[in-house]
Amino acid sequence: METIVNYFETIPSTHRSLILVLGITFFWLLEGVVPLFRFTYRKWRHAVPNFFFTLTTIIINFALAFLLLSTSDWVGASGFGIINWLPEMPLWLYVMLGVLLLDFFGAYLAHYVEHKVKPLWMIHLVHHTDHEVDTTTANRHHPLESLIRFSFTLFGVFLVGTPIGIVMLYQSLSLVATQFGHANIRLPKKVDEAISWIVVSPDMHKVHHHYRLPYTDSNYGNIFSIWDRIFGTFMKLDRETIVYGVDTFPNKKENGSVAGLLKQPFHKYRRPTTMTSDS
Repeated sequence: METIVNYFETIPSTHRSLILVLGITFFWLLEGVVPLFRFTYRKWRHAVPNFFFTLTTIIINFALAFLLLSTSDWVGASGFGIINWLPEMPLWLYVMLGVLLLDFFGAYLAHYVEHKVKPLWMIHLVHHTDHEVDTTTANRHHPLESLIRFSFTLFGVFLVGTPIGIVMLYQSLSLVATQFGHANIRLPKKVDEAISWIVVSPDMHKVHHHYRLPYTDSNYGNIFSIWDRIFGTFMKLDRETIVYGVDTFPNKKENGSVAGLLKQPFHKYRRPTTMTSDS
């Protein structure tokens, strides 16, 4: 464990980029072997806006990385933060708690708030208006959302008190987890369900991308599924009945255009409609 933490303390930018590229490549190829839905789209054309927003996310995160480093250095030097206030524990437990709590503040809480605050939902909408969810959807975030997510992660680092090695480990795990959760892959249902008791599985996250409430407002987790189960936001839906997108923003052409997506947060708010029992 010490070796892992030491590696992530000084992980080169090239290695972080490699994790991103290899993850997308692996799940992209797997989607061709065991697809959940056999989309009729042109895969590369669909990926263009998603890769554009992945690039903007990378640029923002790299540009602001010094804030994570400064904050983690400060909490380490001052002994500030939840995991530093707890009794001494084995390194593996210290790392596990750090990653678990960063997943709550940096992913689950950020995601939950984005769905509940109208202006933030309009920004987050860019992620939800993909009509063919696949592994390239993972980092389809408007630049404004990238800033919001970064702010929550920074707040998490401050409050949890995580050293930079754990922060970089968390971000790497988060990256692969979101690629996995969005991947258009069909696992055996029992395998997927078993996985979902620990981490967010593909079927579990696809429920979140259903085009109507209440499913849109469920399954907010990124790495760990524990938060949805603890806070009552976990839901199930037969994967065969899932329809992607947001019903009040159905314009597929606009939702597949970089220009259209950049303007999307500035539309008038339209709340997704709620499914009734006979829907």
